Amino acid sequence: MARKFKLKQAFIEQYKTKKPPFGFNGLGELTYIRTYSRVKADGTNEVWYETVRRVVEGTYRIQQRHIEKYGLGWSEWKANNSAEEMYDRMFSMKFLPPGRGLWAMGTALTEERDLFAALNNCAFVSTENIGYSGDEAVKPFTFLMDMSMLGVGVGFDVHGENKIILETPDTEQITYKIPDTREGWVESVSILLKNYFMKGQKQVEFDYSDIRPYGTLIKTFGGTASGPDPLIELHNQIRKTFSDRQDERITQTDIVDIMNHIGCCVVAGNVRRTAEIVFGSPKSDEYLKLKSYTYNAEKGIYEGEMAHRADYGWTSNNSVYAELGMDYSKVANQTARNGEPGYAWLQNMQKFGRMVDPPNWKDKKAKGANPCVEQTLESFELCCLVETFPTLHTDMEDYLKTLKYAYLYAKTVTLGKTHWSETNKVMLRNRRIGTSQSGIAQFVEKHGLETYRQWCNNGYNTIQAYDEEYSDWLCIPRSIKTTSVKPSGTVSLLPGVTPGMHYPEAAWYKRRIRIATTSALVQKCIDAGYHVEPDVVSSKTMVVTVPVHIPGVRTIDQVSMWEQLSLAAFIQHWWADNQVSCTVTFQKEEGSQIKAALNYFQYKLKGISFLPKTEAGAFAQMPYEEITEQEYEDSVKGIKALDFSGVGEDSTPEKYCDSSSCEI
Repeated sequence: MARKFKLKQAFIEQYKTKKPPFGFNGLGELTYIRTYSRVKADGTNEVWYETVRRVVEGTYRIQQRHIEKYGLGWSEWKANNSAEEMYDRMFSMKFLPPGRGLWAMGTALTEERDLFAALNNCAFVSTENIGYSGDEAVKPFTFLMDMSMLGVGVGFDVHGENKIILETPDTEQITYKIPDTREGWVESVSILLKNYFMKGQKQVEFDYSDIRPYGTLIKTFGGTASGPDPLIELHNQIRKTFSDRQDERITQTDIVDIMNHIGCCVVAGNVRRTAEIVFGSPKSDEYLKLKSYTYNAEKGIYEGEMAHRADYGWTSNNSVYAELGMDYSKVANQTARNGEPGYAWLQNMQKFGRMVDPPNWKDKKAKGANPCVEQTLESFELCCLVETFPTLHTDMEDYLKTLKYAYLYAKTVTLGKTHWSETNKVMLRNRRIGTSQSGIAQFVEKHGLETYRQWCNNGYNTIQAYDEEYSDWLCIPRSIKTTSVKPSGTVSLLPGVTPGMHYPEAAWYKRRIRIATTSALVQKCIDAGYHVEPDVVSSKTMVVTVPVHIPGVRTIDQVSMWEQLSLAAFIQHWWADNQVSCTVTFQKEEGSQIKAALNYFQYKLKGISFLPKTEAGAFAQMPYEEITEQEYEDSVKGIKALDFSGVGEDSTPEKYCDSSSCEI
């Protein structure tokens, strides 16, 4: 094999002194250092030009390994010219890989360990086959746990209802000493579930002595260890759920509860973040009542039939498989109260690419979607999303050039294999990617809907041309689908644009982000003049408040529920052959109109969710809090440039779905 691909040092030198275009009064740079900057061999943190280099070189090395493995003819000078253009467009933030890619690409995860699952944003797994014996019965649960521990958000369904007859393990005991690895934790859950899913299993007890104690640094994935307590609690919850239920059948509630308890285990100790979504039938009373609880602020408790689920039910967004032409009365009324359930029209996902194009049924095998519902997915399928920023381009020609490199990054990720054979089978066949956009609201407000339509339509067709060209070059199948709009979050903070298609909360607001109490970044933020205070919920976290101003675009309270739905449908029509992730914020008086909106837009969308407008001060330390223009001006006066020199701590990626709306 030829030497590993590297960009020329002379090319890199010109970017060392360039100022990266971070946005939002230092918020973009702070987010980058906290979430994506890795520690180098000399103990110091990467700066932006070095992160971009690591990601670009890692991307082209994956291409190089693939080309040389199959003897397809690697051209160093062509690769170098292409990589330099990708580098410049990434450095300028005209496009960015997902947060997973910024953090993991080009590290030991992809260079040495081939953990390509960690480069993907999200996944879906169906429980429909848990009625089979052995490993098949537990795979959906262990897959969700494994992917969650890698930071992949996972969707699942409740189709496994009644397909397992619960068992009681034998009185004879065995002991499993749990290795201090991701695989060890997952295997422990597999063994325990088999105690209740299979006949003749010896009762398992666990030895947790090898699990590293709380606070120990985690080198591979960043952050610190949570200790064995979250895993012990998960094991206890599984036993509590299934003990003394011999000959009973597994229920929808059981399936969701175990998945939710797994989510609690993964996020315990403020160490990791992931995301879950569950899909069920709108006709099932059992499913619809899973979140039948409300918070009584005066009493400080949850109330309702399912109040006992409040401690863990929050880990999943609950949605329904909506059916075209169904009666939406019951579910719409429930959504109007608390925003759930969300809606996914699986028939539309399977039948259509873009809604402007004729039905193609490319996704006839699809079973569901990821936690933010921007990707149609088959069971065990993963996907990689990449983000483009139309507002940061001079014209459409400039944007179309960017799409080449955004597409190429995502397509390259499909060249890797995962450690799940079921996943490899579907991903190598589908090669699904999601080329996304952020800053859409800003673009539409500035340039108008017709200009945006042209950019979307021409952009989509350009991506299809690139997919034909590069799939032929790589000798792999064309991607089954290529475009979507994800809700974004931390990635859109870097260049300072509005996330996905969403409108800003306010023109002037406080944006709060959370940092570990032990992080050196806390003092850096204090020194720069930001307001820093302890988190009212977690003693392990500090909250940094950054004043933000977004000019020239209407705020969410000025955009009706109907206009938000119309924009989502417009994008589904002209851009997204996967889906558009849209959480429609509705005013109290609009709640009664949700049924009518669903009746109309069911033929124009593949998925949608709703969220009641949160009143200012509804809870302490809200992520967004509106302020006046004068309060903003007063706040920025005392802020100085952030100085991150000497930090020397590895980042901990927080939002693997890159969204504050679906992260847990």
